[in-house]
Amino acid sequence: MLFDFSLYSCLLLIFFFHILIYSFLFFYRASQQEKFADRLMGWFLLVAALLLVPFMVGFAGWYDNQPYRDILFFVPFVHSLFIGPLLYFYTKSISNYSFRIKGIDFLHLLPGCLYLVVNVAISLMYVIVFKRYNLTNEYKDPDFADWYTVLSMVSILTYLFLSIRYYNQFKAYTSLATSFAEQASLKWLRNFLYAFSLLSILPVVRLILSNFDFFERMRYFGPWYYYLGFAIVVYYIAINAFQAAQIPLHKIQFNPQLLHGFELDNQTNQKDATPSEIRISSSNDEKEIALKNALKVLMENELLFERSDLTLNEVAKKLNTNSVLLSRAVNQQFKLNFNDYVNQYRVHAVIERLSMPEFKNQTLLAIAFDAGFNSKATFNRAFKKFTGKNPKDFLSPESIKL
Repeated sequence: MLFDFSLYSCLLLIFFFHILIYSFLFFYRASQQEKFADRLMGWFLLVAALLLVPFMVGFAGWYDNQPYRDILFFVPFVHSLFIGPLLYFYTKSISNYSFRIKGIDFLHLLPGCLYLVVNVAISLMYVIVFKRYNLTNEYKDPDFADWYTVLSMVSILTYLFLSIRYYNQFKAYTSLATSFAEQASLKWLRNFLYAFSLLSILPVVRLILSNFDFFERMRYFGPWYYYLGFAIVVYYIAINAFQAAQIPLHKIQFNPQLLHGFELDNQTNQKDATPSEIRISSSNDEKEIALKNALKVLMENELLFERSDLTLNEVAKKLNTNSVLLSRAVNQQFKLNFNDYVNQYRVHAVIERLSMPEFKNQTLLAIAFDAGFNSKATFNRAFKKFTGKNPKDFLSPESIKL
């Protein structure tokens, strides 16, 4: 098989195989663990790998030799209309373990499916009826037609906007409903979404610049840098998404509508309130105080804060209430969200245990992990937030075993 090895073809080839391998790894893990998010990521990476093929083999000599040129023209490798929906569905599925594509959700995949079906039908017609590429400009690969490039960019940017909005809602929810908010916030996903947004604008910039002679002469080399950047960004999400299995996301069943239930009600203006409104407010205060006291007893007696994967919903069930009421009680009575409330207990536990003989042979980080923290960075930030100092500044050097 023809393949001219060069810097341009080999760099894309390396990323192509790595992304393809990760795709199969996600499919395998999805079949073993029944993780829908992994199945979606497997499809996303497969589509992304196919996007690299035309430029990868193009710089390897395929566009200049037959029958390889016909293969690139007849086979639709670029399915960028699937990129946006798959990213959006992945963002939803990784934050909600029970999410599945069903019903009206399939409409999001319709444009990509139509493009695939129509292109396969046209290609078969060219091969069977005309025996050669026909009806379109045979000097330009239809996968890179201007209309398709613009349509793909609009699709990707639209779904990236939806994904970023959903991610921001999810991040706000994790602070209110989990004790491992920093780990669950999936910063790598945020970084990827923003980087991919910038990357997605480049094809249109390329189209605009192609009207100038200088950039038109670079029409083969200019886009190569875009696809190299695309490969790097996709490889980044493949690595981080594969490691995300270590985070207990299966305990989070996020739905954007749930976030509204956690929003604090506006305080009733007692001066203008009616007697019935005052009685309702007083009744709510009594319930919140009761929940506050019950929560303190639960935390101090059962040491729930030691569980690094503790969620608001689990605590609410123990207190025979719902997560919305418990979240409101924590906010109103302690002036903290649930994540900070639990971390405050963990910080106090670390300080107390440093003076206990049974912990004198343990490192500071080991004590922090025993108290419920799941990373050194989270511990340091929480410690400084509640004591005003870093752990090493707060404690004497003699009390810290490194």
